[in-house]
Amino acid sequence: CELRLQRAIHLRFSLPVEPSAGLRKEIKRADQVAAYFEATLLAGFSTAEATEFFGRPRGFNADRFDFTPHSVTWAQNAFLERYAAIEKLRRQTVQPAD
Repeated sequence: CELRLQRAIHLRFSLPVEPSAGLRKEIKRADQVAAYFEATLLAGFSTAEATEFFGRPRGFNADRFDFTPHSVTWAQNAFLERYAAIEKLRRQTVQPAD
């Protein structure tokens, strides 16, 4: 299910359906960094517990991110706004075929 979702997202944004090994590694790293901060800042994990499960992120500082909990509606609207902005930029860079 997760792989199907990833493929659909990649297709929608005109990315290769099968990401390179390097990109897969970066996606996994981003997921682990997010999981660590979610665990320690939102779910009540101790630093030791989160480090055991997700590893301690290097090169990231929680102060750089906004971890304020939001409603599902807020998150959906924020996603759709960002999606629209990315799609607008994508359409501006896609050149029509002659």
